Amino acid sequence: MTDTTAPPPPPSVGDNRHPWRTTLDRLLAPVRHAPFTLAFLAVLWIVGGVTGSLGSGPSRHRLERFGAGAAALAEGRWWTPATSMLWCPGLGGYIGATLIVLVLVTPAERRLGVARTAAVLLGGQILGTLLGIGIVELGSAAGEQWLESLTEELAVTPTVGALAVGGVLSYRLTALWRRRVRLGIVAFALVMALYVGHLQGVVRFGGVVVGLAAGAALYHRSGPVRLRRSSHTEARVLVALVVAASAIGPMIAILYRDAYGPFNSFENLYVSIQPTAEEVADACATSTLDCHSEHAIQDFYHSPSIIMAALVPLLLLVLAEGLRRGLRPAWSLAVLVHLAWIALLGYLLNDFLSDPRAYGAVPADHVSYVQSFVEQMLLPVLVLLLLVVTRSRFDLRLPRSAVAKLGAVTGGTFLLACAAYVGLGYAARDQYDPDATPGLLFGGLASVFLPPAFLDEFTDSPIPVGGTAKALYQYCGLLFWAVTLVALLFTFRRTRLHTDADAAVRARELLIAHGGSTLSYLTTWDGNYYWFDARGRAAVAYRVVATVALTTGDPFGAPDARADAVAGFSRHCDERGWTPCFYSVGAETLHAAERLGWRSVQVAEDTVVPLPDLAFTGKKWQDVRTALNKAKKEGITAEWWSYPDAPVALTDQVRSISEEWVADKGLPEMGFTLGGLDELDDPAVRCLLAVDADRTVHGITSWLPVYEAGEPVGWTLDFMRRRAGGFRGSMEFLIASAALGFKEEGARFLSLSGAPLARQETGEPAAALQRVLDYGGKVLEPVYGFRSLLAFKAKFQPQYRPMYMVYPDPAALPAITRAISKAYLPHMTPAQGMRLMRQFSS
Repeated sequence: MTDTTAPPPPPSVGDNRHPWRTTLDRLLAPVRHAPFTLAFLAVLWIVGGVTGSLGSGPSRHRLERFGAGAAALAEGRWWTPATSMLWCPGLGGYIGATLIVLVLVTPAERRLGVARTAAVLLGGQILGTLLGIGIVELGSAAGEQWLESLTEELAVTPTVGALAVGGVLSYRLTALWRRRVRLGIVAFALVMALYVGHLQGVVRFGGVVVGLAAGAALYHRSGPVRLRRSSHTEARVLVALVVAASAIGPMIAILYRDAYGPFNSFENLYVSIQPTAEEVADACATSTLDCHSEHAIQDFYHSPSIIMAALVPLLLLVLAEGLRRGLRPAWSLAVLVHLAWIALLGYLLNDFLSDPRAYGAVPADHVSYVQSFVEQMLLPVLVLLLLVVTRSRFDLRLPRSAVAKLGAVTGGTFLLACAAYVGLGYAARDQYDPDATPGLLFGGLASVFLPPAFLDEFTDSPIPVGGTAKALYQYCGLLFWAVTLVALLFTFRRTRLHTDADAAVRARELLIAHGGSTLSYLTTWDGNYYWFDARGRAAVAYRVVATVALTTGDPFGAPDARADAVAGFSRHCDERGWTPCFYSVGAETLHAAERLGWRSVQVAEDTVVPLPDLAFTGKKWQDVRTALNKAKKEGITAEWWSYPDAPVALTDQVRSISEEWVADKGLPEMGFTLGGLDELDDPAVRCLLAVDADRTVHGITSWLPVYEAGEPVGWTLDFMRRRAGGFRGSMEFLIASAALGFKEEGARFLSLSGAPLARQETGEPAAALQRVLDYGGKVLEPVYGFRSLLAFKAKFQPQYRPMYMVYPDPAALPAITRAISKAYLPHMTPAQGMRLMRQFSS
């Protein structure tokens, strides 16, 4: 693609609203077209307001009359499964329910229809509530204490029906989103039920089950049920979501003061809880040592080290990111963490069985205590089983250099923390109770690196009393874990590529032998890696930014192998945990990707000028003829050069013109599909310079060959610059001169390439993503002039050929957007980034 400015752009016109208002309007657009959703939410909030229930939920009298539960049905209040959807338990419940309804019911209106959505919402609420109550009754009859405790509880929430709608909606989504929506609603319901433990959570789970069953009945096609295998990438995402949910569950539970779910029996081990004032007072009444210990822990929670209280969930979240990327080290660490967790619970169970009285348990309570231990072990056992079963999905290895760097950083930090705790602790030994000795400090090292809840079980350390001792206690472990978690995250996110040293040579030979699209010569540029099909007849050039494999144009090689290369490269990316994205591709690649179920959006417009019948006659060529005639009068000629062989007097001027252009923009020169000076340094690239009688360069264009059967059959415009204050028609003159020269040589066409984020108006309504890209092109117009450039190329009466970005997963669009931005602007400074942001917000 060209990287240049055309004549000065016209003043921008159009929507003058602030960008945040435009963004908000686009986000709210689906809601505006969901009348049933809005009406239902209005009723929910109006009923809550009129009955004074918004603050803390319905009154006890109203809850007993309209709340659903086993007791309500036993007393004959048959209407409660329906009326329970008109209230929420408090302000947080109203806000949460509103978000769930907006996320699930709004899209359902469009995909299911208003009548069916309303029926599913109401029916799912009633049947899901009844199913949840049935689960409670069955569990109570079986002697399950947690469910038995819910038999007298009453629940109000509309999220039962909303989750049922989500279950039905999942059958109307693509396979990718079908899995994610189902996993999301199931995980949410289970987390709320098993960690928080309220009746609401159980009936929500009932709503999910009802929704999935109803969706299967309504939309399942005839024929045998087949389980679709998910791709490597999708399987990794799903496993990572499960691990993340197991980490987030305990963190959600601590937001509820009365959480009592079966998986929350040992919540203080997952997320350590600050001692209460009563516990501190009791400790101080017992002994001075206990008092100092409780005060030290209380001070711990009043410092930044409070992060250590949630160490286990934070570690699991970081490992979930590594699992999402398919990394074997993340899988190994996740397995070790869950094994350690199971071992810890096993140790505590054995400790309980050895001395139940230490836990305050009387003989009658022994069975319930053991049951709590078993229930608590269930989750890590299930997650561990999932990790083992999916082991083959996590086969990506980190480079040795990355592992060595990670080991050096974490090992060095660990040694530094240990040395600081022991060395400085001994220097301030009188600030401990009892006075610290090297033996006591070494023995208490574990207390530095463990969450507070573990200290009583595994450490015997001196209690910090003075300021220095407390600082060592609070910050040594924090330093180590902060560095370790950040280092793990950066290592997981920055996987390195390894490419065959001969790949670039093979790719160039393949390109020359068989050719490709008008942009295929860009694949020879530095920074590209190459994938070849099994027979070596087709290839794809790409670069990986984060975990997005961004291609440089279409596949190239044998024409009959290019379409199959799309699926082959997709599998290659899938196996490595990358998201493939074919960028700036033509119709052939678009059709191959559409057969795979991918999405697309137009990102540019290729402009191709046929050469055999080219003649600059007629009114439409007036501007081009004027430029040619004016150049002749002013003594300006067009000279062909190979940049590596051009005289220094000319190349220095070219560099000066380019630097002037970049400095004038205030933003970095764009790369990726836009060539710069480095890309001129290639003998196969032809440069055409506009030079006057004084050997002053007024402008330059570079042309990339388009091969077929070993010979150039066309040329693509790439580098394009003109001197500020020089000959104003230099670009028209150079392009026209190049076209006439290529025509004489027998070339079939020349491509003026495409300007990013610019396209011809078709008159058809644009999709949401297309509108976003059009808006980006409009915002960047004063800086890079892409739209003016496309208008400038219209002078040469080209044929317009849309260029697309095709991608498999709409959920990956934020990552793809960042990858494209990084590819185009890899060296943008913070100041330039701020200037670009101001451009978007102006």
